[in-house]
Amino acid sequence: MPGRSGAPPPHVGLAAQSVSRRLPDFPWDRLAAYKERAAAHPDGIVDLSIGTPVDPTPAAVQAALSAAADAPGYPTVWGTPELRASIIAYLQRRWSAVEFDDDCVLPTVGSKELVASLPAQLGVATGQTVLVPEIAYPTYVVGALLAGADYLATDSTLAAGPLDVPLVWVNSPANPTGRVLPAAHLRKVIAWARERGAVVASDECYLEYAWEAEAVSVLDPAVNGGSLESVLAVHSLSKRSNLAGYRAAFVAGDPRLVGELKEVRRHAGLMVSAPVQAAMLAALGDDVHVEEQRERYGRRRLVLREALERAGFRIDLSQGSLYLWATRGEPAMSSVSWLADRGILVAPGDFYGPAGAEHVRVALTATDERVAAVADRLRAT
Repeated sequence: MPGRSGAPPPHVGLAAQSVSRRLPDFPWDRLAAYKERAAAHPDGIVDLSIGTPVDPTPAAVQAALSAAADAPGYPTVWGTPELRASIIAYLQRRWSAVEFDDDCVLPTVGSKELVASLPAQLGVATGQTVLVPEIAYPTYVVGALLAGADYLATDSTLAAGPLDVPLVWVNSPANPTGRVLPAAHLRKVIAWARERGAVVASDECYLEYAWEAEAVSVLDPAVNGGSLESVLAVHSLSKRSNLAGYRAAFVAGDPRLVGELKEVRRHAGLMVSAPVQAAMLAALGDDVHVEEQRERYGRRRLVLREALERAGFRIDLSQGSLYLWATRGEPAMSSVSWLADRGILVAPGDFYGPAGAEHVRVALTATDERVAAVADRLRAT
């Protein structure tokens, strides 16, 4: 409570400062001026800076959500038996997962929440170091910082050394680069982590969208050697099924680790709502809408790639995911500015680490009409 003077006690201000010191600035705030400039284009802005789906949520999923709307009681953190069974069936059907049972899966309130909280939920502590990809989704670093831990951005397998590494993140197909990691690389990471008692957390939210290479899950026995020990896979329905607004995801893998997460989340009350669980069940049981969405993104990808290359950009990596990793060999913000003048907003590569300083990330998540507008504008350049 405020003191007699009306000012808050000193510790309140210090707490707020502590939060701001331990977290980086939210990167997309830097784009505000460029977004305003792009929005001034006579034909309006084409926002390719954030990978938010724009296509409809499948009708069957919407119907399942509506049918489950009368949900007066609390859901369970573990989810319904039917949802757990659908997650297992999906992983076995699509990603060759074996030796799976209920203890290996857990629904989550979206995947970003899990990524940001996973280090703390696993007990990662001050003095330990979380490994993240060299160019990566910023939330991996945020999760380490929220746990009070250090982080190291590297794509190399480290030699034995002084670092205490309890958690290693991998991401394939990757955000932002679209890089697809081969099975041999993932096997090497898992072997290295197991030798040191570390957990491998694989962000597989874009696994359905591999374009120029075969994407594999760490849940595949060909990758993990037939054992789920120390392995977790994070999956999201946001991109797969256009469910970003539902906050629907799950984590799967080592039953010991999943059990630990379940207990932590029971204490914290982190539970997926009952209607969303019903929607997840409907979405996971249907592969047809995924193939239809994949075709949409594939068409948009070809249009955007051709347009960017014609405008002088080189596309690097980009074998998968919903992004093109583009460069003209200049500082990223110069490319952002050039595109903003044409009403096109993209994300600078340095949002994702210093190694991305000359690239921009271009999302495929725009309507066909807006993608065509990009091509027209770049063709007129």
